Amino acid sequence: MTTRDQERLDRIVERYSARMPDWMAHFVTWIRRPALRAPRIAAGMLLVLCGLVGFLPVFGFWMVPLGLLLLAQDVTFLRRPVVNAIYWVERKWQGWRRRRGSP
Repeated sequence: MTTRDQERLDRIVERYSARMPDWMAHFVTWIRRPALRAPRIAAGMLLVLCGLVGFLPVFGFWMVPLGLLLLAQDVTFLRRPVVNAIYWVERKWQGWRRRRGSP
């Protein structure tokens, strides 16, 4: 059964995959396969945990949103906050670009 939040998340991932290089889009398609649920959850948790120590060399705070995005594929209660956060960032980014006069 597909929920509205899952559909919204799928549209977001598909929209961004279309902008990625082919090799990256293929990886996104591969990692989203249902058979890879356990490794996807493990990778998402690892990214979030490593991102929390982003002040250390090698790690970075960029790992937290990526990990949350991976976890939102399988953890129902994370889907809505992640989707809403993505939409919020997109609105802020568009507003910032309009104020700067960028196309």
